[in-house]
Amino acid sequence: MTDKETLAYETVQAARAPRPYRTRELINGLVTNFHEFHGDRSSHDDPAVIGGIGWLDQQAVTVIATDKGQDLTERLQTHFGSPEPWGYRKALRLMKQAAKFHRPIVTLINTPGAYPGKEAEANGQGAAIADLLYTCADLPTPILAILIGEGGSGGALALAFGDEVWMTDKSMYSILSPEGFAAILWKDASRAKEAAAVMQLTPQDLLAKAVCDRIIPDTGTTFATTLKATIKPKLAELVATDPQALIAKRQQRFRKF
Repeated sequence: MTDKETLAYETVQAARAPRPYRTRELINGLVTNFHEFHGDRSSHDDPAVIGGIGWLDQQAVTVIATDKGQDLTERLQTHFGSPEPWGYRKALRLMKQAAKFHRPIVTLINTPGAYPGKEAEANGQGAAIADLLYTCADLPTPILAILIGEGGSGGALALAFGDEVWMTDKSMYSILSPEGFAAILWKDASRAKEAAAVMQLTPQDLLAKAVCDRIIPDTGTTFATTLKATIKPKLAELVATDPQALIAKRQQRFRKF
């Protein structure tokens, strides 16, 4: 195995490892008085997506995060962090609400991808993701997307259509898993380590390609404090930007890919 393959797969393992903090702990460390909302106003609530409103000092913000759960029961309920259509529709509802009240949006992403179950597909998984992307492209409020673990396929992209996309140093972002990539390209999933290097899914690779805009250190149990201090000036800058200029720049950012 080459050094590049070793580094890439170490990144994959770090991204998949359990976080030293619960998702709700991270949210509560980032904002105060967090009020969570449930349901997509159509069918179900999805525990894999946590969304609500809180205060970042004097700024009201909408926070939307994926949640893998901590114990086996939670992991099964969240499908190991893989949202279903109603999870994406809940995120869409909250994003539209944020735009209506001129609140910036922060997304915290840690998902292997959208849940590929039969019920999810039958209930419009692809359409739910497409609707979210379509809306984000023209949403007149700031969106800051932060990958804090796995960022897999369209399931992650749906929440990462931001004015800026950040990654922690223990995260990854890719079109699919290295195992899936190897199985499709070489018909051999055991070549996942090699695939990880080919896919260029590390934060350093993606920063060089301008897919992400910043790498921030995941400091473990103190990460919420680190993240809050980093987010505050950027959100202030985005909030001060004219909404139409924000939309134009966001669309330009993603069109170049």
